Amino acid sequence: MGRIDEVAAQEQKAHPIWVYAFDQADPGERARLGGKGANLAQMVQWGLPVPPGFTITTEACQAFWEQGERLPDFLLGDVSMAMLRLERAAGKRFGDAFQPLLVSVRSGAPVSMPGMMDTILNLGLNDSTVRALAHQSQNPAFAYDSYRRLVQMFANVVFQVPLDPFEHVLQSAKARHDCKRDLDLSADAWKEVVATCLRVYADRVGEPFPQDVHTQLRLAIEAVFRSWRSQRAIVYHKLHGIAEDLGTAVNVQAMVFGNMGEDSGTGVIFTRHPATGERALFGEFLVNAQGEEVVAGTRTPQPIAELAVKMPGVYRALSKVAHQLETRFRDMQDVEFTVERGRLYVLQTRNGKRTAQAAVKIAIDMVHEGLIQPQEALLRVDAQHLRQLLYRRLESTTSLTVLTKGLPASPGAAIGRIVFDADTAVHWAARGERVILVRPETTPEDIHGVLAAEGVVTMHGGMTSHAAVVARGIGKPAVCGCDDLRIELAQRSVCVGEATLQEGDWVSIDGGTGTVFIGQGTLAEAQMAQELNELLAIADQVRRLRVRANADTPEDARRAREFGAEGIGLCRTEHMFLSPARVPLVQRMILATQSSERKAALDELLPLQVADFTEIFRTMDGLPVTIRLLDPPLHEFLPREEELATRLEQLRTQGASTNEIDKVEQLLRQARYLREANPMMGLRGSRLGIVYPEIYDMQMEAIVTAAAQAMKSGIHVELEIMLPLIGSTKELRLLRERMEQVGQAVMEQLGVAVDFRIGTMIEVPRAALTADEIAEDASFFSFGTNDLTQMTFAFSRDDAEGKFLNVYFDRDILSSNPFETLDTRGVGRLIQWAVESGKSRRPDLKTGVCGEHGGDPASIAFCEELGLDYVSCSPFRIPVARIAAAQAALERKRIG
Repeated sequence: MGRIDEVAAQEQKAHPIWVYAFDQADPGERARLGGKGANLAQMVQWGLPVPPGFTITTEACQAFWEQGERLPDFLLGDVSMAMLRLERAAGKRFGDAFQPLLVSVRSGAPVSMPGMMDTILNLGLNDSTVRALAHQSQNPAFAYDSYRRLVQMFANVVFQVPLDPFEHVLQSAKARHDCKRDLDLSADAWKEVVATCLRVYADRVGEPFPQDVHTQLRLAIEAVFRSWRSQRAIVYHKLHGIAEDLGTAVNVQAMVFGNMGEDSGTGVIFTRHPATGERALFGEFLVNAQGEEVVAGTRTPQPIAELAVKMPGVYRALSKVAHQLETRFRDMQDVEFTVERGRLYVLQTRNGKRTAQAAVKIAIDMVHEGLIQPQEALLRVDAQHLRQLLYRRLESTTSLTVLTKGLPASPGAAIGRIVFDADTAVHWAARGERVILVRPETTPEDIHGVLAAEGVVTMHGGMTSHAAVVARGIGKPAVCGCDDLRIELAQRSVCVGEATLQEGDWVSIDGGTGTVFIGQGTLAEAQMAQELNELLAIADQVRRLRVRANADTPEDARRAREFGAEGIGLCRTEHMFLSPARVPLVQRMILATQSSERKAALDELLPLQVADFTEIFRTMDGLPVTIRLLDPPLHEFLPREEELATRLEQLRTQGASTNEIDKVEQLLRQARYLREANPMMGLRGSRLGIVYPEIYDMQMEAIVTAAAQAMKSGIHVELEIMLPLIGSTKELRLLRERMEQVGQAVMEQLGVAVDFRIGTMIEVPRAALTADEIAEDASFFSFGTNDLTQMTFAFSRDDAEGKFLNVYFDRDILSSNPFETLDTRGVGRLIQWAVESGKSRRPDLKTGVCGEHGGDPASIAFCEELGLDYVSCSPFRIPVARIAAAQAALERKRIG
């Protein structure tokens, strides 16, 4: 055992060890080493060409924050020991004036967060070591360019100095020396640039650039830890549900240089296509460049296939490494590499971010290839992202003019108004505008704008740039590398050739082809791929929860069946009343002052309802159909009171007929009579059926008549009648008995026996709390989680989402939108209580969820945990629900 190892062994007894060399770390400790550190350790131990280095664990980051952004004293000693080992492995010394060791300092969280945290390259350069690097490399221009990069990056990452003043120095030097490219600057010119950048650094930071390399290292480690709580990282944490207390590891690694000449380079590859899932090496590289130039998008790279032409030996070695990594990790890999003077180095690998389309294809292909089992394929797909597979596309582009073409960085189509910065995107989107974010290139600081926009277009960058990676991860279309764009931020315009568009002008983008069009196209829905159908078939064999659809029309029902719905969990009959031909009949019914007048109007609506229900039964042949009787307050079928008053004044001014004026006056009087202080808690649902029983009578007659007609034509009908907004068992009993009487009368008249069950929607907290009583008169409970959430929180959804929920998220009062993901601690407990107490009185009680939460994977997992029978969601979310239900079943089996 050497002296260094002896000292380390002694110190290990005195304090926890938070620093591990790549060749000594346990790759299984991903939570401590972070994803990057664990994978580096694994690759080193597999013998792959990885530059040596060490990892500082996430525990050190947690301690850094606990101690007020201060590194524990013992940690710096351990880092110094690790640097000695690294020097021994690299054959160089940190800060040495003859054989200097330079290192990179990179973040590495347990959960992949591409571009969200900070990195510093070329650490260890100073006025002395830069001369040694120039002599050692025989390339002074490279050495001083590397020093300039360190000064610029160090100022930005450690002290948040903007990059612009440093870029101005470089651009001025190129103009002064008549150089178009950075690579054309001479060594003497680079020395001038470095000297000026050092002055800019001192002016902006308030102190000279640190010449002591150990000070550089300490400040860099602190900066990477600090970036865990940067604004962009916090946005990313919230977006992806990453716990704030995880922290990030730091990886210190010997530098290898891709900017040492034409036989050097850097790049990023995916072992399969991240947008389509195609089994082929995919990626980009830059000759004579460092890694941040590829991911930052400041230069447009070349496709990886060109590497086979420029450096065939390197390409063969890279292909072999890619195959080894994918086979051993059993997943598609995102690999960062550098070539230094013809020699390949792998800097990191991770499971690659991919579109939903690629995720499904890769998972199914790997099942066929024998790499993974079918059930594992289910767990490889983020159910929430499956909606991307139903990406819209531009229906026709023949009437559109092409503005530009770039790289198809993230699939899907979008239409919106051009905006040129992230803040404007957020502001315009908040007022209801659809926007397309157009930027020279995006940076992590733009993430809030990318989230707000319908899609993204960039001048620079490739398929692995920040814009591309983030857009693919969140399912937004993106077109990158549109080199012919000229963005004039001062004029808020963009030009291509003779075409000029201003901020606010409309464009349409196709992220699948990389095309940007002038004007508004028409969006069309996508079709499900064969691989998704295969994955859904696997899911259907695994899941326990049934998946139904919220479908209100025959067309909705047909679409639901195409997506695999196993019935209709919610048919909202009020939606059948909203067509232009039916609204006048509904208004006649509302305006009726006597029951006979109301019944006359309802009699005209009856055959229309019968036709709707008959077609729905025909479409869902043999599958359960749950029909909810009229729920909303009646005033929703009338024009707004303000509109009626304005119209009445116009008619009087124009001298309209007495008949026209009387009609509007009557509508206005009834609108005022029906006006309620809080309509959500007013005359609606079961209350409407009790006050105006003839409405529910007509609906029940229409439903049973339609069922009888369908049965006569050979259709099997499984019918469930749902009574909404029940708050007490007496309400339910009164309505149930009346509906049974109406149904029996219709069956006797038609001579057909229709089997139906009557249940209720649990959306009032009192109903949940008295569920044992209500279960005596209900065959099923369908939880209307939208209203149940509103009433439990006392939030009006429209007001909450528009006015204060964002503040609640920012201040961590709420971690997620309760209208999107079920609040399990509050609303969920009401559901659990209702299920358990209801089944204690009626063991065969059927239970399901029919609110929007029925299509949310996290909410579906909770439904599986409670043992509900089904979830119901909109037709386009059915594939998501089927996969999520299977994943929930697998998780329940794993922990159960």
